[in-house]
Amino acid sequence: MDLTLSLPELEAMSFRVREHIIRMSTDGGCFTGASLSCADLIVYLYKHYLNVSPDRFDDPTRDYCFLSKGHDVPALYGTFVEFGWLDKSRLDNHLKPNDSIYWHPNRNIPGVEFYSGSLGHLLSVAMGVAYDCKLRGMNNKIVVIVGDGELNEGSIWEGLLVSNAYKLDNLVVVVDRNHFQANIRTEELIPLESIEDKFRAFGWEAVSVDGHDFTKLHETFSNVKTHSGKPQVVIASTQRGKGLPSIAERADRWFCNFSAEEVDSLLKELHGAAETNLTSEVLIVR
Repeated sequence: MDLTLSLPELEAMSFRVREHIIRMSTDGGCFTGASLSCADLIVYLYKHYLNVSPDRFDDPTRDYCFLSKGHDVPALYGTFVEFGWLDKSRLDNHLKPNDSIYWHPNRNIPGVEFYSGSLGHLLSVAMGVAYDCKLRGMNNKIVVIVGDGELNEGSIWEGLLVSNAYKLDNLVVVVDRNHFQANIRTEELIPLESIEDKFRAFGWEAVSVDGHDFTKLHETFSNVKTHSGKPQVVIASTQRGKGLPSIAERADRWFCNFSAEEVDSLLKELHGAAETNLTSEVLIVR
């Protein structure tokens, strides 16, 4: 499928998701930087890769998406708002006792497949779903979004071994490779590279892609062949704090609790950065 016609829609949608994330970064705050890094990934997956919709949330033949790096839930809820699955006004209930909108996914929100927060757990949950779907002869996809720092959890590597042993080729792991784990760079804590080689050594098909380029994401996921004998991993290179130069790639901005005035300023920065990028693209074309 040609992505050209939907590129402006994808870019506009991910921009609005970033606006939602920034607005949720106050009155208690959220994990702003990591949420901004995976916004494009989540928007693309739900728009073009996953076969799921509100009328199929309980359909066992649907595709499944598990957000294992649950602290990125503002990006997920922002995407749900843009798809019309979640009322925008509910985002104002973030961290309030009258709703289930808080720092990690909650199944009380339609579309959330499983609770997450303790890193390293949802790959195993997704494996169970993938195995069940294979036993039932289903042809659906089970996607798990993990963080690169999350790869330091031993349960991840146990899961990779078991997934290969049971040939869970309906399983796709997407790594948000923003090069940070909490308040330190991943390569300064426990070096992860080469991630592709590590996954291949565990029997997985592996590919890397620019996690902010919708055209490249589309090319990559179009070539991810599920039900072909091996589980798949897509390693998406991203930038923590994408869209906000003032906090991008800052180790001290893994969690943010901004004042209302700071939120307004960051929204202006987001719009300014977008205009700068657009101008650069026009200049390149010319």
